[in-house]
Amino acid sequence: MEKLSVLTIAATIGCVPVMEAAELTSTAEDADSMSAVNLKEVAVVAQRADAKTPVAYTNVTAKEIERLNTGVDVPYLLAMTPSVVTTSDAGGGIGYTSIRVRGTDGSRINVTSNGVPVNDPESHNVYWVDLPDIASSVKDFQVQRGVGTSTNGAGAFGGSINMVTDTPSRDPYASFSGSYGMYNTHKESIKAGTGIIHDHWSVETRLSNVGTDGYIDRATSDLYSYFAQVGYYSGASSLRLLAYGGKERTYMAWDYASKEQMAEYGRRYNPCGEYTDKDGNRAYYPNQYDNYTQHNFQLLGRHRFSSSLAFDAALHYTKGDGNYEQYKTRRSLIEYGLQPFDVTTVNPDGTVTTETVKKSDLVRIKKMDNGFGGGLFNLTYSGRKVSGVVGGALNAYHGSHFGQVAWVRNYVGDIDPLQQYYRNTGHKIDGNIYARANVDLTTDLSAYIDMQYRHITYTIKGASDTYDYNIGAMGRLNIDRKFDFFNPKAGLNYTFGKYHRAFASWSVAHKEPTRNNFIDCPPGREPVAERLFDYEAGYTFVRGMLSAGVNLYYMYYKDQLVATGQLSDTGNPVSENVSSSYRAGIELQLGLKPCQWFDWNINATLSRNRIKDFVEYIYDDNDYASYITINRGSSRISFSPDFILNNEFNFTWKSFDASLRSHYVSRQYLTNSEQRDQSLDPYFVSNLMLGYTFSIEGLKSVRVGFTVNNLFSEKYENNGYAGSGYYVDEAGEKVIYSYTGYSAQAPINVIGSVTVNF
Repeated sequence: MEKLSVLTIAATIGCVPVMEAAELTSTAEDADSMSAVNLKEVAVVAQRADAKTPVAYTNVTAKEIERLNTGVDVPYLLAMTPSVVTTSDAGGGIGYTSIRVRGTDGSRINVTSNGVPVNDPESHNVYWVDLPDIASSVKDFQVQRGVGTSTNGAGAFGGSINMVTDTPSRDPYASFSGSYGMYNTHKESIKAGTGIIHDHWSVETRLSNVGTDGYIDRATSDLYSYFAQVGYYSGASSLRLLAYGGKERTYMAWDYASKEQMAEYGRRYNPCGEYTDKDGNRAYYPNQYDNYTQHNFQLLGRHRFSSSLAFDAALHYTKGDGNYEQYKTRRSLIEYGLQPFDVTTVNPDGTVTTETVKKSDLVRIKKMDNGFGGGLFNLTYSGRKVSGVVGGALNAYHGSHFGQVAWVRNYVGDIDPLQQYYRNTGHKIDGNIYARANVDLTTDLSAYIDMQYRHITYTIKGASDTYDYNIGAMGRLNIDRKFDFFNPKAGLNYTFGKYHRAFASWSVAHKEPTRNNFIDCPPGREPVAERLFDYEAGYTFVRGMLSAGVNLYYMYYKDQLVATGQLSDTGNPVSENVSSSYRAGIELQLGLKPCQWFDWNINATLSRNRIKDFVEYIYDDNDYASYITINRGSSRISFSPDFILNNEFNFTWKSFDASLRSHYVSRQYLTNSEQRDQSLDPYFVSNLMLGYTFSIEGLKSVRVGFTVNNLFSEKYENNGYAGSGYYVDEAGEKVIYSYTGYSAQAPINVIGSVTVNF
């Protein structure tokens, strides 16, 4: 691996290359790519941390991405960065995947592309399946841990991921990359660019297809994506128009399986779409698919007034729509706007029996149609002793959610395929302004301050997808909330000698509840906004063949929304506010390059994640308003392992390269009640990657790769859900029961790849 990735280290500032101190702020590759057009990436500078920013971050470069990119989603490309845990519903890293940073889920990780928010404004999640192969058009990623710098969109409560899309190449190019492996996993991608035309123009494009049958039964994915950009550059000004998006069709695999089901049906068992046919046999609904199309448009502009002053601005719009079909068994008809019906049966003795059917199997289709757009700006000043940014953004969202019933078993009467049993609409306005400055107090010491004000207006109006028996109709949604947040950050950065660097910082962040937090909350327990106080301190040493770092963090939460382990009717994790909780840990990184052909990188996170006084609510099966409580005292936060370890051995000899990557995650509890029978066992997974790069006349280069995933065929699960309930038995006693589901991952599997550059 190149020097830039020798250290996935840099605990204090993330991944820094093995360079002398004077080289820490840029690379030769950056300088070369920009020399053609004499500008930096447009509209992203203000969101990024650099060597003087007192936050923990890691940079993952295009060269490293290219080596790993066999079609897996972005979370799996970032899996070796500190404090990261990834999940995959289909068991192979393609389809519905997610990423957690320091134990916090994707709805709490801020993601931007060229500074433009990517998180869905309502769920706050990034559905990477809607952006297939986006990594093939990304120049690099920066993963910030903790609150990080002020950014646009959802609050960063565990981390943030900043993507920079490809910048123009000086010369024309074309490339093809393809891969194929087990479970019919494949990727095909074609890229081309004109280079700089007449010193002003450039055009680049990419088309990709990614697919898999999935390790889990029927967990197929068929994904298409595109990327295109046109750029104009003239002296100190530039303008880029980007369009990228994707279309996905994915068979559901998010119901997971219990250990008992795995023992009976195998680890690949998928309960999604299961029903009993007329002959009493187990069958599966063939159209249990999630379908979604998303288009993203960005207009990015920059003007440099002088060598020290630049202005960036961006307009953006995202259009998305999709649906998913679900076969549901034994559902109450009135919950779907349908009336009970009578079924008449003629018995063998000639008598006639009439039965009123109130519950039946049915197929429902849930749909959504949304648009999200806005603008952002920042004014950047870079002086000898003072640098700063003033910026802001204003974004608006409109999204409709509605559902239809397509079929009911043996239904007597007409079903209008256009009849909706619920519809509600969400509106959100999100604006922020911020100012950030870095001041050199002495030659070695600099101070950092960052202040952001954010205002959110969020409404949800209409009929819920949940029936309310108290009113005899679908529940009414009448949510109208406003939030005003002030998020200050401050820190010190100290560089002493040529090889040492230390920092300390304090940050405050706020975050509004998501759509699901509002809709899925128990009666009388409406969610409130969260507040985070983040304290960080770190040290990095970089010299010659050795790099090492340590980062300490203490993240104290007021009213943190933590996953209970349970799922809503639509499969979304249910969360609830807890008054006082914290995440504390130490992140360690070490990199060693004793010779040109070998380097070793290792990082580890040891953490303690606790709710200070957790009260568990257990609800009655037949009466959601009735519950019992259990005070669990200090308990572990769900999905927050105490120990994460990443180890990487890299070998390079002439045109051959090899990497052995290993990932260990300690036990994760699926609920906050800290029950061992509702937890994910620890797992240790290794992947082996081999590559050979050569030249052929008429081609720039050809690279052939071979990857062995899960080299030692570890049997493990990296995600799941769990919950408890109770019922009243015949003796009048309350009987508590529990349930769990686990996301099994693929055993040893192989995939080959080839990349041809023209």
